[in-house]
Parts: sequence; C-alpha cells; structure tokens
Amino acid sequence: MGEVSPPDLPERYLALLKSHLIRGSYRVPDPFAGSLKAKVYRPVQQALARLGLQLVRPVDPVAQEQGLDYSSDADTMIGRRRLDNLQFCVTDVIRSGVPGDLLEAGVWRGGAAIFMRAILHAHGETDRVVWLADSFQGVPRPDSERYPADKDDPCWRMGALAVDAEAVRANFARYDLLDGRVRFIEGWFRDTLPSAPVDRLAVMRLDGDLYESTMDALRALYPKLSVGGYVIVDDYGNEVLGCRRAVDDYRAEHGIAAAIHTVDWTGVYWQREA
Repeated sequence: MGEVSPPDLPERYLALLKSHLIRGSYRVPDPFAGSLKAKVYRPVQQALARLGLQLVRPVDPVAQEQGLDYSSDADTMIGRRRLDNLQFCVTDVIRSGVPGDLLEAGVWRGGAAIFMRAILHAHGETDRVVWLADSFQGVPRPDSERYPADKDDPCWRMGALAVDAEAVRANFARYDLLDGRVRFIEGWFRDTLPSAPVDRLAVMRLDGDLYESTMDALRALYPKLSVGGYVIVDDYGNEVLGCRRAVDDYRAEHGIAAAIHTVDWTGVYWQREA
C-alpha cells in the first residue's frame, strides 16, 4: 500500500467516519407502541432475554446506503448518500466563504451533526459552530387541529427516536469532537428556535418529520441563512410525513424559487439565492 499524501488525509478521515457512523449489520425491531406487532414482539423478546438472547434481523446493505434501513448501533440512520450530500454542502460553503454556522434540527443520536463537526475539523475551520436543536424526547404528539397534515402521524410513538442530550454528548466525545464549537438547543422547536442564540447560518439540516416541526424550523431559521447557504431536508420524499407540505407551503409563502435537488428517495436540498 502506497504512502498517503497529506492532502488525502482529510478525505480518508471523512470517508472512514461515514462508514463508522452507519456501521452495523443487525437491527433490534422497534415496533410502534400499542400495535399488534408490538403485542406479539414484546413477550417473545422478554422470553429470549431470560435466556440471554435477543431477537434481531439483518440490515439490508443496499437499503442502508440510502437510509432506508439502519443498524441498532449506528449513530445515524440517514445513510451514505445523505452523508455525501452533507459533506458536499458543508465543504462548498467553506470553500466559497459563505458566512455562518451549521445547524441540525432533529439530531437523533447526533451522527449527522458529528459529521458536520468532523468536516470543519478536517478543513481546519475554527470560526464556525455546530448547533444541535432537538427536544431529546422524541417527536411531539401531533396537533392535528392546528396542523391537519400531521393527523395520524405515528412518529411520536417511536421510542427509539427519543435520545437524551447526554447520550448525544457522549457520542460526540467518543469521536473526540465534543468542544466549545458544539452547542445544544434543548426543547421543542416551537419553544426554543425563535429565540435561539444563532446569528447566521451557512447550512441548516432539517429532520423534524412533522409539518409542525419543519415549519417551526423554517420560520425561525431560514431568515438567518446566508445567500449561498444550503437547506437540507431529510424527510421531503417520505409521503407518510407532513414535512414535504410544510416545505412547499413555506417556499410558496416566501416566493422561494431556488431549484430543489434530490439526494435519494427522501432527502433533498437547495441553495439560497436571495
């Protein structure tokens, strides 16, 4: 194996990190509470646990690439294609000198935000902050009266989506990336984002699932996005969620005509033009 030249090291580091963030080959089922599947699954898992065993299923590696499947020990569920897109957007604002910080709204175990901090580290960027906005309690229960698009959305019942802030901090620390340039905004978006101490953004990544969460994030954060900066929306292609309708409504209300680019089956992004 030939010697790695110094200019290659950042790219090698980021490529290795991506593989580790989506690592794993098995997943523990996490059925919705109250569903028939959950009623069958729980006693089987409990019986196996008494024998020191656990029920798992293999992860589909093709689906894992696109974020359609993920392992139980992964730090992100967004897949390699969306990580590649995140790297493109962050690298482009660095090289183009677009001012502002990086923010993810809806962080789960922190994998995508960890990757953003790693990109800054790889490029020697010392002035930008990575913000993590999340309830750290999972997805809010839908308010279908105010937001009809969220009616019957099941995400609030998914216990696996609730990851507390200390667990996310511990994940950052495992990669030696927890420092003063990683800052947390804890609470429901409607309560925290309007007054969040974020002055300017270069990249904002939205992964709030619901119409309500997506709209709350856009209203509070998009006015802070620099021209030339990027909006990345994780759930736009998922027809089960109200996210797409929120994005379309916000863009229509504010006359945003920038082209929306597809990343994979659900992820999209656009670059702010004005």
